[in-house]
Amino acid sequence: MLSLPPLSLYIHIPWCVQKCPYCDFNSHALKGDVPHEEYVGHLLADLDQDAAYTGGREIGTIFIGGGTPSLLSARAMQLLLDGVRARLPVSPAAEITMEANPGTVEADRFHGYQQAGVNRISIGVQSFQPEKLVRLGRIHDAQEARRAAQLAAGLGLRSFNLDLMHGLPDQTLAQALDDLRQAVELEPPHLSWYQLTIEPNTLFGSRPPVLPDDDALWDIYQQGNALLFAAGYRQYETSAYAKPGFQCHHNLNYWRFGDYLGIGCGAHGKLTQADGRVLRTVKVRHPRGYMQGKYLDKRYAVVPADLPFEFFMNRFRLLEPTPRAEYAAFTGLDESTAREALDHALAGGYITESPSAWQVTEKGKLFLNPLLELFME
Repeated sequence: MLSLPPLSLYIHIPWCVQKCPYCDFNSHALKGDVPHEEYVGHLLADLDQDAAYTGGREIGTIFIGGGTPSLLSARAMQLLLDGVRARLPVSPAAEITMEANPGTVEADRFHGYQQAGVNRISIGVQSFQPEKLVRLGRIHDAQEARRAAQLAAGLGLRSFNLDLMHGLPDQTLAQALDDLRQAVELEPPHLSWYQLTIEPNTLFGSRPPVLPDDDALWDIYQQGNALLFAAGYRQYETSAYAKPGFQCHHNLNYWRFGDYLGIGCGAHGKLTQADGRVLRTVKVRHPRGYMQGKYLDKRYAVVPADLPFEFFMNRFRLLEPTPRAEYAAFTGLDESTAREALDHALAGGYITESPSAWQVTEKGKLFLNPLLELFME
């Protein structure tokens, strides 16, 4: 029987000081001043249009991403979160995360974000090495990254995260491990550690840099994984590591095939309806059109034949067991609709199966794409 999954809210702030050469997110280099309160007004009007699709569910987590959300004033953040609470029930225990660029961190502003309700900050460090930061187009230096982490730790927030990349242009194993050691020294409860990939429609896509080869990437992954484990971090998702109890609940809801509202330029949403339809929403990407009140780009129901892939694409990123009952509960489909692909995954050694759950194996973790391709056939 279909169940309505937990509900989250994603809010997109589209502006950055400058566009990074590897970034394929919907971000736009800032020209002039941020239209703080005007943009918040459009975000709340966007939310008003989506509220009817939530089924009255409580918001369990909020994630404010970008772009660079820390360009938004503390007053605008207060107006935004107050406006959300006025429109939808938000759990008193909600995890509310905001992304921040170390180059835009100010102590007074961070205190203001905290007063508005932000209780978790994700800091985009990427590297501590000056030449790598320049190559990645970052506007901060290593000292600013450390200061931002120390400020986040001193605020008494529920948690904070550091974002790090590896497999950078001309990066050696020693450099990659040094980045991790410097991050661990700052004692973040959560670390996102992911490999740089070259995406189309980016500067790196048109002029690809020289990246470490596959053998070097494997050494970085293996030794970095061991370093993080020794420091007390546990991998719970493909690129996410946390101290026990400090997983990102917002991202967990994505990977568990939960629902989420997406508001702001280019934001995506997934909303399960009482009649069993799973709706996807995509918002207008460019700030110019969005701020003319044109919020919705498209809204459509996922074709039932696509639901097995969508469900397992998310669930199998997590290293925790996948409860078999959740497949029917969150897709409305019988397990038989995915049985052939599951049997191939079992035969290939990508997963194991018990009466209550599926579990990704070490092979499945390392060869995630071939595993997921089984559900596309």
